[in-house]
Amino acid sequence: MSINSPCALVLGTAQDGGYPQAGCKASCCTVPASQGIGPLYSSALAICDPASKQRWIIDCTPSFPQQFALLEEIVPLDGVPGFLLTHAHIGHYTGLIHLGREVLNAKGVEVYVLAGMKAFLENNLPWKELVSEGNIVLRLVEPGAEFDLAPGIRITPHLVPHRDEYSETACFQVDGPEHSLLWLPDIDAWEAMSPSIEERLEDVDMAFLDGTFFDAAEIPGRDIDSIAHPCIEDSIRRFSGLPDAERKKIRFIHLNHTNPAVQPQSSATARVEQAGHSIACQGDVIAL
Repeated sequence: MSINSPCALVLGTAQDGGYPQAGCKASCCTVPASQGIGPLYSSALAICDPASKQRWIIDCTPSFPQQFALLEEIVPLDGVPGFLLTHAHIGHYTGLIHLGREVLNAKGVEVYVLAGMKAFLENNLPWKELVSEGNIVLRLVEPGAEFDLAPGIRITPHLVPHRDEYSETACFQVDGPEHSLLWLPDIDAWEAMSPSIEERLEDVDMAFLDGTFFDAAEIPGRDIDSIAHPCIEDSIRRFSGLPDAERKKIRFIHLNHTNPAVQPQSSATARVEQAGHSIACQGDVIAL
């Protein structure tokens, strides 16, 4: 594949632990895996600009080594990519460890962060060592303040209501020369978002949204409300009144290993498609 213009590349669609998930012996991870489904990496999106020979990844996940290899395969440019981090939960920043002297020993990799995430990385080992050793350079960004990654590629971070134990949570709007998208892997509830998710949808051509769980019965014995993600079934109901073109923009990401929509031939995936949405596919290239 030859890519000559700005694009985004889906590097992962799973929840923080990836798919299959470590130690899971239930049918959700064993039966589908035996049928050739997976592995799926933790949710991440690459932004690529062949003209400036630069690449960035939204979130540096535990799957970074595999995702870096996938990025090199599809958009082979020299150098380690930069990063934009959404928040301080393990599936979204812990891959940074590979930038240290024990692995890549990277130099001056730019990492775009909001204030809380910046403080978290600067004040906790081993992350602060990456800063002090110059492996990464933290670039502070502000909610609602757009900035340019490269000529023609503009980023706008927005705050998202989520479990903010260690940092705030952001989503990112990516505006390219011709197309735009929203990357929003984690949120507690659509009702808590302001401006509304529907208003955010109006501003983009495509939206990758939190689809962690399919429904509330997915994890027997656990109170799914305590985990705080909108179920796909609830999202389908919320968005059902939108015009076809708006519903078509939505692609679900961040799928937990228990989520039946991980399986392309499942009734859950069919339900998503009947509602006018889709499940994001790892390896998809989106023109910007």
